[in-house]
Amino acid sequence: MLRNTKPVWGHVEAHQSKFFELSDRIWDHPELNYQEFFALSEHRQALASEGFSVTEASAGIPTAVMGEAGNGGPVIAILGEYDALPGLSQVSGLASERPLVPGGSGHGCGHNMLGAASLLAAVAVKDWLNEAGLPGRVRYYGCPAEEGGSAKSYLVRAGAFDDVDVAICWHPAAFTGVSLPVSLACVEMEFTFHGHAAHAAAVPHLGRSALDAVELMNVGVNYMREHMPSSARVHYALIDGGGFAPNVVQSRAVVRYAIRARKLDDTWDLLERVKKIAEGAALMTETRVEIKQLSGEANLVANKPLEEAMHANLVQLGSPGFDRADREFAEQIQKTFSSDEIRSSYERFGLPVGAEPLCEQIYELSGVSTEIIASTDVGTVSWVVPTVQCRIACFAVGTSYHSWQLVAQGKSAAAHKGIALAAKAMAGVAADVICDRDLLSAAKGAFKEFRDKNSFRNPIEMKAEPPLTMSATR
Repeated sequence: MLRNTKPVWGHVEAHQSKFFELSDRIWDHPELNYQEFFALSEHRQALASEGFSVTEASAGIPTAVMGEAGNGGPVIAILGEYDALPGLSQVSGLASERPLVPGGSGHGCGHNMLGAASLLAAVAVKDWLNEAGLPGRVRYYGCPAEEGGSAKSYLVRAGAFDDVDVAICWHPAAFTGVSLPVSLACVEMEFTFHGHAAHAAAVPHLGRSALDAVELMNVGVNYMREHMPSSARVHYALIDGGGFAPNVVQSRAVVRYAIRARKLDDTWDLLERVKKIAEGAALMTETRVEIKQLSGEANLVANKPLEEAMHANLVQLGSPGFDRADREFAEQIQKTFSSDEIRSSYERFGLPVGAEPLCEQIYELSGVSTEIIASTDVGTVSWVVPTVQCRIACFAVGTSYHSWQLVAQGKSAAAHKGIALAAKAMAGVAADVICDRDLLSAAKGAFKEFRDKNSFRNPIEMKAEPPLTMSATR
């Protein structure tokens, strides 16, 4: 790691140990979408103890929190997350699959690290502003439910970013570099079919099966796949099959769909086709379908000036500084992967396949592949404020997101080193924006140029409400 040259980075180092501990505590208490009450309490207490003014329950979301510090100047938002995933409980530091709690949840996307590093960056910027006597405000946004809940989209709809000048965030990864703004727009919908119950043997002709409607809908969507853009994605999960008694005609069944496309406008067209298929399935089965939106995320918008500033900070900082113990544990984790998984990890970032268990290099701005992409509610933020995101190496090359292997590495020394580097990179960009009026002007200019050519419709429809109970029983 290179020597620090920005005063704000020293403030990261002064606070980092307690935020490593925060990350580990969040790892110890994995909570699903909109149920992150322990994480909320921990982040709220940290904000208050560091002197931030705290706002809770933004956009009517009980597990959202925002802290602000500073006066005047530009407003810098630093985004954090802290939700976990179902079914990924895993013993920490063990390179073989062993649930800590059978059937329990786990931080399979590293959001325990994500929130901790973002809050650490916000604290460092606050202290630096105070020390330097500079005008400027830093806000930490504690954003729940990124995994399918799209809390940031609800926050955008509520106006939580209306006066923000720049938004900064990061994500744990196997490689370090600036994330190019490539993601799929996404809407998540729930289709509830209502039929009529009857004895399935004695009077089946009197029943109207909601489960039949779900199955017909799924068949119809599967036939549609041939006739949609190759970059689009449609996935479904059976939420309620109508019970476990086969001798009862199911009167109610629920299926949940995620519908994705490269551009937000294309998502609406695809969604309307899926809705028509659902209505057709209801017509065929003489049932009734109720359609409700759960979440929605826009595709990411580029901001070249901010991306170049973030890249410059990462080059100046250098690698996370992994040691022999870090590499030895990563090698153990890699033994659980196939060669295809390791190769795919490099290919996703457009990098040549290497042999290192932990990656020390900083990939170039043009280095990320666009062939394998997912969705993030950061995309919605990027449509309303200039936004930049980086990825920081925290775990073994080949590690898949949403896997037990990632959970196993979530409290490691390598994870802590990644947290520190991420916090410095984000704090460095925040300091650059505050000190360099030309950078802020360029970022806003690039944003305006894009928005002048592209109208924005929030992927969350106005009547939709945050699905606060979507994960409560899982």
